[in-house]
Amino acid sequence: MDQEDVLVTQRATNNPYINAAKLIWRRIFWDINPASWTSGRRLKQWRNRYAGQRAVILCNGPSLLESDLSLLHNTFTFGLNKINLLFDKTDFRPSCVVCVNTSVVEQNASFFSATDLPLFLTSRGLPYVAPRPNICYLHSTSHRAFSKDCSMSVYESCTVTYVALQLAFHMGFRQVALIGADHNFHTQGPANKWVVSGDRDDSHFDPDYFAGGMRWQLPDLFESEVGYTMARRMFEAHDGAVYNATVGGCLEVFPRIELQRFLHTDSK
Repeated sequence: MDQEDVLVTQRATNNPYINAAKLIWRRIFWDINPASWTSGRRLKQWRNRYAGQRAVILCNGPSLLESDLSLLHNTFTFGLNKINLLFDKTDFRPSCVVCVNTSVVEQNASFFSATDLPLFLTSRGLPYVAPRPNICYLHSTSHRAFSKDCSMSVYESCTVTYVALQLAFHMGFRQVALIGADHNFHTQGPANKWVVSGDRDDSHFDPDYFAGGMRWQLPDLFESEVGYTMARRMFEAHDGAVYNATVGGCLEVFPRIELQRFLHTDSK
């Protein structure tokens, strides 16, 4: 029995009173923080700003290097987590960056504290990245849902990609494509287990992404697919669609499309 497996260590009973108390306490604790007020106002300013336009989410799998990023210069793009590790290889820059994993915020705090790019960071990252005008902090809840309006809370579904999909919907995008969504990791083990990285990371687009003894959580591909399915259904219910424009990979929740076709043709 693996005592570090989240499934093993969870409570024997699913107590709704404990779960509700935690949700309420965490929300109140966030509401009394001044950063929650400014973030809420800023998030409302992003609401439906890009209605009717297309967006691309850059996931962090190795296949991201196989996508032609030069096609994206006139497209709104969401970079995720440590997308800045790509910056020394290309002049491409995303329109914004999303990061909701506290450890990743801590590891990448120097970039987040210096960049002028719009940032959407977990509120748990406040100890590592101080408030600035280009930052919106996101409050996360354990309530499984798709937030059409992200100004209150978001559900992470064990992947920052799902949060980016909610933000895209919040901003008014109804046609969204993913690239670099390999949905496959070289490192194996129980979902969400904390591990220490080796000398090289072959699960992301940069070998230094999680390397050199960094702590990171193993992916939960099942819960990620639950979130992706909710996102697909939400976009479709609003006459939109999410596509997978990844080169290869194992994600089949979304219909496949070539990136150039998504950008330059009517992909409905």
